[in-house]
Amino acid sequence: MRRAAAAAAVAPADPQLLAAAFESAIASRSPRLGRAAHARALRLIAPALPPFICAHLVNLYSKLDLPAAAAAALASDPHPTVVSYTAFISGAAQHGRPLPALSAFAGMLRLGLRPNDFTFPSAFKAAASAPLRSTIGPQVHSLAIRFGYLPVDPFVSCAALDMYFKTGRLKLARHLFGEMPNRNVVAWNAVMTNAVLDGRPLETIEAYFGLREAGGLPNVVSVCAFFNACAGAMYLSLGEQFHGFVVKCGFEMDVSVLNSMVDFYGKCRCAGKARAVFDGMGVRNSVSWCSMVAAYAQNGAEEEAFAAYLGARRSGEEPTDFMVSSALTTCAGLLGLHLGRALHAVAVRSCIDANIFVASALVDMYGKCGCVEDAEQIFYETPQRNLVTWNAMIGGYAHIGDAQNALLVFDDMIRSGETAPNYITLVNVITSCSRGGLTKDGYELFETMRERFGIEPRTEHYACVVDLLGRAGMEEQAYEVIQGMPMRPSISVWGALLGACKMHGKTELGRIAAEKLFELDPQDSGNHVLLSNMFASAGRFQAISGPNTDTHTQTNKKPLPKDPGCSWVTWKNVVHVFRAKDTKHEMYNEIQALLSKLRKQMQAAGYMPDTQYSLYDLEEEEKESEVFQHSEKLALAFGLICIPPGVPIRIMKNLRICVDCHRAFKFISGIVGREIIVRDNNRPEVSRIQLGGVGLD
Repeated sequence: MRRAAAAAAVAPADPQLLAAAFESAIASRSPRLGRAAHARALRLIAPALPPFICAHLVNLYSKLDLPAAAAAALASDPHPTVVSYTAFISGAAQHGRPLPALSAFAGMLRLGLRPNDFTFPSAFKAAASAPLRSTIGPQVHSLAIRFGYLPVDPFVSCAALDMYFKTGRLKLARHLFGEMPNRNVVAWNAVMTNAVLDGRPLETIEAYFGLREAGGLPNVVSVCAFFNACAGAMYLSLGEQFHGFVVKCGFEMDVSVLNSMVDFYGKCRCAGKARAVFDGMGVRNSVSWCSMVAAYAQNGAEEEAFAAYLGARRSGEEPTDFMVSSALTTCAGLLGLHLGRALHAVAVRSCIDANIFVASALVDMYGKCGCVEDAEQIFYETPQRNLVTWNAMIGGYAHIGDAQNALLVFDDMIRSGETAPNYITLVNVITSCSRGGLTKDGYELFETMRERFGIEPRTEHYACVVDLLGRAGMEEQAYEVIQGMPMRPSISVWGALLGACKMHGKTELGRIAAEKLFELDPQDSGNHVLLSNMFASAGRFQAISGPNTDTHTQTNKKPLPKDPGCSWVTWKNVVHVFRAKDTKHEMYNEIQALLSKLRKQMQAAGYMPDTQYSLYDLEEEEKESEVFQHSEKLALAFGLICIPPGVPIRIMKNLRICVDCHRAFKFISGIVGREIIVRDNNRPEVSRIQLGGVGLD
């Protein structure tokens, strides 16, 4: 910085030294030094600056992203050259101002200036993001042919190729690629990177092998694109083999490649391998930390993800939009509202709270934590919304079963014309109708989604519709929907039907759903438990334990691993985990004393424990004691002791919350005057139990 300042201060009238001062200001990214060098040039070479200096001024202000100064410098040049115009076009295109760039390109043509092999790539870049890019790009293409740069110049050809890919003109892009006489690694990279960004990972992999078959050698961009493609296609084995090739070729020393590897393993559900790559990095940057946070978050390891975020901050990394948005997803998983609010404050201090990715993550976090009012405030104050923002708001309403508001926001989205709904939007809307009891509206949307929005129903939509009909007691119609599916019903589809049959006592249809689930996932003990609970609810205990029953046969083939149920409460940055009959917590005595007191108060208020799903060979008194030691009740008691009045108690459970605990929470809420918010992993909607014991579901 001092060297640049000295160059600006002492530069004599020699144009070469003045040019060096301009370049120093660019290198130090200092508008102040650039303006100082400009002022000195005006003092020393007045009244008219030579074209050489004018070109440097245009380049200076363009690269420092000072568009008004760059335009003034170009306009003040009495004899502008192709160098001046190219500098202006390049700077405008690079900083996301396609219209000024294309306007300058047209202006230089009117002056009779011939664009060179640096002008055309910048013009193609501007055309790729211009409002009328579908027509402007081909016009620039025809000019490049007229001036002899296409298809022979590889630099210009790659820029044109990239433009066609970014504007969705795949046929023209492939035709141009086929015409190129010399396809260098940059051309192959344009095919690979654009394909993976456009959701075509297999095309990226095919292009990579095409590069190798043509005798080309990959570079860092090629390697990163290949890992991204393996991540998109979930090709773990291929990516692991490529990992070995990367090490053999020495690419593992590049931080960009290592970041891509962390991202690849994270998306392929291998958080441990992602961590191993991360730990082996000699140099890390902000993207490294963001990738590690995202890898944990994508695999449901919320605590580790938030710890990685804190590690990034301790290492001196400034919070970025991607880092904060990834960390916010962990707060939604932990139901850690206070952690989410802390991240919200970080975003505000860092002036990234209005960033569309951060704002969308905030809406999603508040919605999943049950604070829909906060989600609404951010949603309506966000100056710009994309598809993720709309989906997050609709999803927030779906989580609490507010179908009316979900439908209103969905209608607003359609009328705004800002973005079209995608399959996730419709999943959220149908889910909200299911949980909000609007069966007719949800089913009508499902029936018309192909005609209205051009979206083919996926298994996620069928699962939502089965749940919608099942909650309404229409299990037979739900079964007919399953039988009419054009694809094989998934676990979520049959699981929704089994849950509905359990809810309404349709044991025979439930048995059919359970058999399908046993075929699809025989190792999931939760399906066996759900089927057993359904028979227990109907009083058919022989169906559970009889030696000739399907349930007995399935469960006695081989002992099934059963995930231990646990519930947790996050308080003061510590996650307190409880299991049924937990005696290890440091506050065990206080928790048991409070539960005993609450049990007496609840019984006086008319509470009767629901023991229909307890072990049927226990005495009734033992059953009542058993249900009062469930993990969610222990977590609630801890919350009542530690969390001050006025603050909602937020409980997360890894399995389905039992019927008795849900009923008990309503009684306890009325007795102690506290709001309780419960969310479990098997049923992702939020049960918000208000004061007075009124539950939303």
